[in-house]
Amino acid sequence: MHTGIVHSIDFEAQGVQSGFISIPHSVDRSPYYQIRTPYFRKTGGDGASIVMMAGNHGDEYEGELQLARLIRRLRTTDIRGTVTILPTVNQAAVMAARRCSPLDGGNLNRAFPGDPGGTPTRRIAHFLEHELFPRHDVVFDLHSGGTSMAHLPCTLIERQADTSRFDRALELMKKMGASHAFVADNGAAAPTSMGAAQRAGTLGLSGEFGGGGTVSPDSMAFTARAIDGLLVALGIVEAPVLSDRPLTRDGELQLLSLSRHSQGIYATRRGWFEPAAKLGDKVEAGQIAGWYHDLERIDAPEEELRFAEGGIVISHRLHCDSQAGDCLIQVAEPIEG
Repeated sequence: MHTGIVHSIDFEAQGVQSGFISIPHSVDRSPYYQIRTPYFRKTGGDGASIVMMAGNHGDEYEGELQLARLIRRLRTTDIRGTVTILPTVNQAAVMAARRCSPLDGGNLNRAFPGDPGGTPTRRIAHFLEHELFPRHDVVFDLHSGGTSMAHLPCTLIERQADTSRFDRALELMKKMGASHAFVADNGAAAPTSMGAAQRAGTLGLSGEFGGGGTVSPDSMAFTARAIDGLLVALGIVEAPVLSDRPLTRDGELQLLSLSRHSQGIYATRRGWFEPAAKLGDKVEAGQIAGWYHDLERIDAPEEELRFAEGGIVISHRLHCDSQAGDCLIQVAEPIEG
């Protein structure tokens, strides 16, 4: 009664289900309080099964809004297979508009494989990795840069030792309509949802669909095309549900690799960051990445920051005011062939 997860999902039932995944969490004002994360599950006969989730970080909105819209638009008669949707999987963080949970400070995307008797964040991570993910063929976790980061719109998969699984994940990712995609090398023990999907024996796909703690017509359209492209590629639906634009992309998909800390520039002290490169720019090692100002020492000249490696600018910090340890800008390495 005081730990674990409470839910009413019937994994064998056909049709439509909705309800809450509830985590008991005693607080001062309510000793039997439950954190209630909404779920929606629609099953329409035999076919592929997918978990689609957003709100892993609470300040990333494209996935949350588009998955909520998908729930309203998706008809069971249009489905072959199963779609399980958690539009606000880290419910407490979403309601607080924060990256991490205000209840325990937990970052859900660093909490896997979780703990059934741990903090609320670790309990939801455990439920996802051990109960929900293994019952599905694909996990799709939608992200964006959040409040503090601008991110190049792109899709994402983890590199895997199993070549056939990696090739299938790459094939599905190519159907999602992005111009850029990157391959993360976090390893099988990664504390992320993609690491959890790999350990659960399912295919994990993700992406960065915007940034800045806001949405735009372009970021929402990109997110809609990615969701529709994946559902169509899996054979779950025959036609787009969210998008009114073609699912194809302009030009070839550029694969990127982000695997080394040297691909980023990190603040070493308090300062104010001015970027010199835009998202998507192709840069060389040694090129100016930006300038670091010190408004506490107006007489001190700004510090030139230079890229240690070349590549394509994939993200940069949106907040000018920065602290030691903040990542200021990153480049990803193009993968050819």
